[in-house]
Amino acid sequence: MFAAIQSRRLYRQVADQIRSQIEHGQLGVGERLPGERELAEELGVSRPTIREALIALEVEGLVHIRMGSGVYVARSTREKTVLLQPEDLEGPFELLRARALIECAIAEEAARTVKPENVEAMDEVLTQMARTFNKPQVSIALDRTFHTTIAGIVGNAALDRVVGELFDQRMTPYFTKLASYFESPASWREAFEEHRAVRDAIAAGDPARAKAAMQHHLHQSQIRFSRSFDEELETERGHSTKASLQK
Repeated sequence: MFAAIQSRRLYRQVADQIRSQIEHGQLGVGERLPGERELAEELGVSRPTIREALIALEVEGLVHIRMGSGVYVARSTREKTVLLQPEDLEGPFELLRARALIECAIAEEAARTVKPENVEAMDEVLTQMARTFNKPQVSIALDRTFHTTIAGIVGNAALDRVVGELFDQRMTPYFTKLASYFESPASWREAFEEHRAVRDAIAAGDPARAKAAMQHHLHQSQIRFSRSFDEELETERGHSTKASLQK
């Protein structure tokens, strides 16, 4: 009996190629992988796609990412215990694009229907958030609360659930590992200011401004997650190990 053919996410295909090279000994333990730019050019994909694939491989225990140094093969077989296989997840950029489509429309509608108690609820979350820049797990929980609070203004249970479920994909080993490289007190302060701009636009009852503020926030989130693992090495091309990943 044939199984249905499914379209596979690009970063999974990239991870499969790198994983195959490691498991077959073409990339040895301790060896440094080529830089993001080199891998992207060789495989014909974007650098964010490479980044997503490398994070998936690190969650599996196959590679170790050293910020400012590069990505190194950690072992030749994946870890036996992975709490949630990366192939079960959307990549962060796919997820953020979905959130942008949905949450921009929600912010726009929220500005049309906002009530004083809704503004108070947003303010309460922001007050707590301003005290937690150095506590990432608390900040993530409050981030979720802020976005679901906005969804709640619209008064549609289905939208509440969708926003919550999309955000909850961050509470996985894959996203936790990704966030550990790109989130910091400084990035949380940036996100806080973006949240405050969304709040102000909704409180003012300005749908266009609210939509634009949410769009800006989620776009900036993509930029934060797009920072390179090996930015400091981009001028040191001669130090990268040449390895063909094409079959």
